Amino acid sequence: MNTLILIAFTAALLPYLAKIPVAIAMNRLGGYDNANPRKQQAKLIGFGARALAAHQNAFESLIIFGFAIAIALATGSTGDTIIILSMLHVLFRVLYSVMYYLNKNILRSLCWFVATFCSFAIIWLSMV
Repeated sequence: MNTLILIAFTAALLPYLAKIPVAIAMNRLGGYDNANPRKQQAKLIGFGARALAAHQNAFESLIIFGFAIAIALATGSTGDTIIILSMLHVLFRVLYSVMYYLNKNILRSLCWFVATFCSFAIIWLSMV
């Protein structure tokens, strides 16, 4: 169970780590505008826009993964398969962001699919 909680903690950090490239892109766009960050983010193009999309999608992905982990913990489904699926989710979420940064849209979509599949598989395996 501690392993699963540690993996969930790592997944919860991903959206915040994904903010780093956004902040770098914003800084390159005339300095980080902390007074109006969303207005400045709307002006990002290229890498900056992709970094912002990866950052936002990390939060979206965390919702389903969080539910999956909560369900697994609530049902006592913390075996090796669940742990492997949760590690794969985190791995493919990291790869998803990297593929977004590198503008590799097909590989990015594949990473999204695998990570999302892992979340739903955790839920399914917790029910059976």
